[in-house]
Amino acid sequence: MQDKSAKRDVHGDVTAKIIAAIETNPLEPQMPWHRASAPLVLPVNIATGHAYQGINIVTLWCAAQQAGYHANTWGTYKQWQEKDCQVRKGEKASLVVFYRQYDTEPNPDDEGDDGRRRVAKASWAFNAQQVDGYCPPPPPVDHGPIDRLARVDAFTAATKADIRHGGPRAFYRPSADYIQMPDEGLFTGTATSGRTESYYAVLLHELTHWVGAENRLNRQFGKRFGDDAYAIEEMVAELGAAFLSAELGITVEPRADHAHYIGHWLSILKADNRAIFAAAAKASEAVRYLAKFSEGQ
Repeated sequence: MQDKSAKRDVHGDVTAKIIAAIETNPLEPQMPWHRASAPLVLPVNIATGHAYQGINIVTLWCAAQQAGYHANTWGTYKQWQEKDCQVRKGEKASLVVFYRQYDTEPNPDDEGDDGRRRVAKASWAFNAQQVDGYCPPPPPVDHGPIDRLARVDAFTAATKADIRHGGPRAFYRPSADYIQMPDEGLFTGTATSGRTESYYAVLLHELTHWVGAENRLNRQFGKRFGDDAYAIEEMVAELGAAFLSAELGITVEPRADHAHYIGHWLSILKADNRAIFAAAAKASEAVRYLAKFSEGQ
């Protein structure tokens, strides 16, 4: 690894370039891997594309399990017709509940009564496997292993972090102290980076989360960020990934994906225009901590 003064120069340069990219092209972040199906995928409405909420999740899961449906898309008879699909004759619908709101005169004896009322209405939904004419999205393609980068693999292995692979999600789970990565074959890259770059950037992002745990850096943000602590933590993790990508030679220039992701969280913290610099300081601290695992090897 480089000396500390060089690290500060690298981090400052990367931060400056990311800020410039955010200011010139604040695009939404792109998902660098396919989200594969999972046993408990939230049921989604065919008309709105939104997931069902509350008790409807449980009832539709139960209906799917009993009937053996693996599709998670549902809709009313009319909604399927509007998609040029036809519910097959004899198919049994599943109950869903939705609420309609209406206004009435507030109760004068109740100061907290704003006059709004909600009434439950029953509806009936059919699963995608009960209709003809529906073409579900194709299953994710397994693109095979990524190209391994020996230097980065050695760096991550030195930390002895518990890194697991499988499923469609990337996350760090503090309660069990492990990192979960999607299967390598699900990584597709984005418009601005390849599969290998995307994989390692996600891994280094989660590793930055890992190092912030209570028994390591015990990263906390106190009253300054309050309810926005999650947003600043995500910025720290992405800046950490950007700094490490530069130091480990994964990319020559900061990836546009870093800027898009950080810009997304920065918009949540728009009341604090110094947030990115606070995040950069914490990210540098995380990188220095991680580098110590490799010293002497």
